[in-house]
Amino acid sequence: MDPALVALFVGAALASLFMAWVIGAGSSGATPFAPAVGANAIGTMRAAFLVGIFGFVGAVTQGGNVSEAVGSGLVGGMSMPVAGVILVLVLGAGLMAVGIVTGYPIATAFTVTGAVIGVGLALGGTPVWAKYQQIAAVWVLTPFVGGGIAYASASVLPRPDVPERYSIPVLVGLVTAVLVNVEFGFLGETKSAGTVREAGQRALAVDGLASAVLVTVGAAGAVAAVVWWDVGRDQRGGLQRVLLTLGSLVAFSAGGSQVGLAVGPLIPLLGEIEMVSTVVVLVGGGLGMLVGSWTGAPRMIKSLAQDYSSLGPRRAISALVPSFLIAQLAVLLGVPVSFNEIVVSAIIGSGAAVGGWGAVDARKIGMTLGAWAGSFVLSFALAYAAGAVFL
Repeated sequence: MDPALVALFVGAALASLFMAWVIGAGSSGATPFAPAVGANAIGTMRAAFLVGIFGFVGAVTQGGNVSEAVGSGLVGGMSMPVAGVILVLVLGAGLMAVGIVTGYPIATAFTVTGAVIGVGLALGGTPVWAKYQQIAAVWVLTPFVGGGIAYASASVLPRPDVPERYSIPVLVGLVTAVLVNVEFGFLGETKSAGTVREAGQRALAVDGLASAVLVTVGAAGAVAAVVWWDVGRDQRGGLQRVLLTLGSLVAFSAGGSQVGLAVGPLIPLLGEIEMVSTVVVLVGGGLGMLVGSWTGAPRMIKSLAQDYSSLGPRRAISALVPSFLIAQLAVLLGVPVSFNEIVVSAIIGSGAAVGGWGAVDARKIGMTLGAWAGSFVLSFALAYAAGAVFL
């Protein structure tokens, strides 16, 4: 094997690890548990510890789809050279580091996507319009869908005619129904991805649509029944336990969706570096995010928790449910998505349900939207210029 190629791959891997650390230390490592910290359901350091663990598990078991999309699905007609991969990772991580230092909200998904497309097109690649349309649809619809679900949930939970003992189990049952149909990298029959529902069907030796529905409804009903019992005997404690569970699921989903932004650019190089597999790359990215969550996220969790301190457990639950659902949809589609966009949209929706739309700061929302769009445009422009000049 060419020593120069190995050296370049090591350089790209180090840049990928730095990107993973930045992601773990940034909003992806802070937002899943910040609502729970703000609602006094968990301490800051314990939240950072849990988000690192669940993010790592999500990265290893669900990170393949988004990693493949970022690595080879954004530009057609070419394979990104090692120098291009390093440029993408250094540029993306550098912009995010600048954002962390200056407080400018650089969005990870927009930055990395823009960098990959910019470098790829500068090197003669062709646009993949179908993928761009899919990504644009998810990015544009996320605020409306996530905010709408959060608004509907937060509008129902405080109503006296809909007691939490019944409304919360329904929400948890919905989340469970989705979770048992989510693909994990270790549940397939031949080392392929599989779902809990499929594993249940194999254990029961049944097949077909009817058994799939039965297993899904059975799992959702069983979990909902446990939550109904728990909330009924201890409402405050039960709501906090639901909140912590949802935070763990959102952290898991963040790992599965965000690790691809760090390690995806490395995927095209694995054919040349045969000793490294996709699983190894995902584990490395997951470890980088874990370290970032443990070392850099506590400060951001504490800061965000102050903004979320007025949420309370009901509004926090209303915000985390759509965050989990949208993140899992992005993982399924292999679409790089901004976790900051997902959670912020859900929080705005839940806040509007309680305080009315007049309580929403339109100017701040406009600035945030501008920052997200600016992240993509700036990253694309810098990457295209650098690729055309230096590569």
